[in-house]
Amino acid sequence: MAGGGIAGRLYRGDVSVNFVGRQRLWYSISGLIVLVSAIAVIVRKLNFSVEFKGGSTFQFPYVTSQGSIPQVQGEISKLVNGIAGGDATVQYTTSTLLKSSWLVTTKALPVSPVNISQKVATALESTFHIPAASMTPNFVGPTWGSQITSKAIEALIIFLIVIVAYLSIAFEWRMAVAAFVALIHDIVITIGVYALTGFEVSPTTVIGLLTILGYSLYDTVVVFDKVRENTAGLLTTQRSTYSDAANLALNQTLVRSINTSLTALIPVASILFVGAGLLGAGTLKDLALVLFVGMLSGTYSSIFIATPVLADLKERQPEYKDLAVKIKRRLAGGRRAADTGSTSAASAVTAAGTSAEDQEPQLDQPAEPDNDIEDDNDGVAVSAAARAADSVRPARPANPASRPQPRTGGSAQRRPGARKKRR
Repeated sequence: MAGGGIAGRLYRGDVSVNFVGRQRLWYSISGLIVLVSAIAVIVRKLNFSVEFKGGSTFQFPYVTSQGSIPQVQGEISKLVNGIAGGDATVQYTTSTLLKSSWLVTTKALPVSPVNISQKVATALESTFHIPAASMTPNFVGPTWGSQITSKAIEALIIFLIVIVAYLSIAFEWRMAVAAFVALIHDIVITIGVYALTGFEVSPTTVIGLLTILGYSLYDTVVVFDKVRENTAGLLTTQRSTYSDAANLALNQTLVRSINTSLTALIPVASILFVGAGLLGAGTLKDLALVLFVGMLSGTYSSIFIATPVLADLKERQPEYKDLAVKIKRRLAGGRRAADTGSTSAASAVTAAGTSAEDQEPQLDQPAEPDNDIEDDNDGVAVSAAARAADSVRPARPANPASRPQPRTGGSAQRRPGARKKRR
């Protein structure tokens, strides 16, 4: 990747975000989110739609002649509960393009010996003056709801098994384990959001959940492919640890992951906020909601969970553990050598300065005057300053005649003790 922007600098390694080195922070954040999601599922439980738990629904239009919305909602609930003998859920739905309507959901109503569902529909039509053509009753048996629940769970299990098998063959089992952990992470968080917010879980939600798992897996595989490329021959070259190479791969694909996620989230957000606002609650809203939550979680897990988990698993291998030790020693030795060199240079400079300071007054000190020598009764006493000057000055010959004479030619007199040169 070329260019001087942030993408190019991340790809070349000029700048880097230490994702793998801060895995404890990401694990703590994800663990807290997963814990809250699990508690929400246990305590608040999921709000399954009528397709899962079975029941009857009645949908009919709302007109202002029926009265105010809170008043009509209370009257519908009282009427349906009196006939059906159970807790009915009454929802008011409205949109810009479609007319406002009421959606009444009850438990599964018997059809024999008396058709309770038909009895409820007739009572609503007569009480609120609704034409029979405008009433839309729907009945879903509990058997069908249990079947769709079991089929959804089976589809999810099969999907996870196939994914783990594929990644184990295409890459290695450690990458498959890391991707599996990221997928479970996304599933728990998405389900936890539904439990916390109370959104209804419908068959469309299950379809969207399987879709976002595939999206999350795609992003993870892109990162793993770059990790495999960066770590090829790492034990031979010993240029970096596995964690460092994996972190570089994560930075190199970071911009791509963000761009892909934004490109996918923008239309989904449009469907969720704009489409649901115009068309009201329904299949479109159920699908958009799970896609929006799942894509955000998938992008997070592919960056902050999958690759750090993979690096932790690889660093446990003996060969990569030894590689990390060797690189650590090499870096420590380089720092130690640099520190020693700096200390030696500083010591040499200090020693040179000290020597210059010591020698400067000795070399530049003028000859001592004759008055430093004082006569005493026992002889001549030499002052300490004169003795120091004499110890530094070279000894002068007693008289000029004793100085060595330069040679004047071949007849120059040889020094005593010198050997005669053989011809």
